[in-house]
Amino acid sequence: MFNNLKFSTMKKLAFILILLFSIMRTAEAQRVSYQEPYKPKMNLIKLNLTSLPINNYAVQYERVLSKRISIGISYRTMPVGNIPFKNQIINMTDGDSEAEKILNNFTISNYAITPEIRFYLGKKGYGRGFYLAPFFRNAGYEGDNFQVDFNDENGISQTITLSGDIKSNTFGLLLGAQWSLGKFIVLDWWILGPHIGTGSGNLVGLSTRPLSASEQQDIKQTLEDFEFPLVDKSVTVNANGATMTLDGLFGGLRAGISFGIKF
Repeated sequence: MFNNLKFSTMKKLAFILILLFSIMRTAEAQRVSYQEPYKPKMNLIKLNLTSLPINNYAVQYERVLSKRISIGISYRTMPVGNIPFKNQIINMTDGDSEAEKILNNFTISNYAITPEIRFYLGKKGYGRGFYLAPFFRNAGYEGDNFQVDFNDENGISQTITLSGDIKSNTFGLLLGAQWSLGKFIVLDWWILGPHIGTGSGNLVGLSTRPLSASEQQDIKQTLEDFEFPLVDKSVTVNANGATMTLDGLFGGLRAGISFGIKF
């Protein structure tokens, strides 16, 4: 009888333990199921840090649409200043003193508007991980103080100054990666984004007096000798001044590191 009682008591204890364990598991499952799902930050505003040393200021707004897709738009501006990487470009002129003088005096400002759509490839998504981003860029460049020296009829050196603007539209593909650094901070690495398209514009210089035929020829020769890579150039010079028309391929590379906030 004692053994039967002991066995019966052990069955009751086992039943109670199993029941308690089941209740605890059920409660834990309910607690997990009632937890709030992951809520990613859907808006990101970023500043390109690597463009600051070359006097470029670029900001981007990105809106996360889903785990895999977001859209963004960037705006870049560069105040009036020397052309970026001026010294490196001068080194490519092979000691051409006329080209070096033009590049030293030439000033430029520009803007660019760049909409894009991003496709996030990793497991995390929602604006995190590696991505591919097809983009379009509309850019404008204003050039000034493009000085061309020539000799007048008396052999005295004179200068005519050209200025104008160029517009371009390009398409490209950006490879990048983005990380969340805490709850509200984001780091965006534009690894490589080549783009290419077309552009056109004019640089125009007016003379303060009528130019002679020899003066016109001198100015035209200098402008025709000045090279713009990948761009078709035509030069027109008359008694009133000079016009240099640029038309052809335009392009470049997007790259850099942006730092921003998300909300």
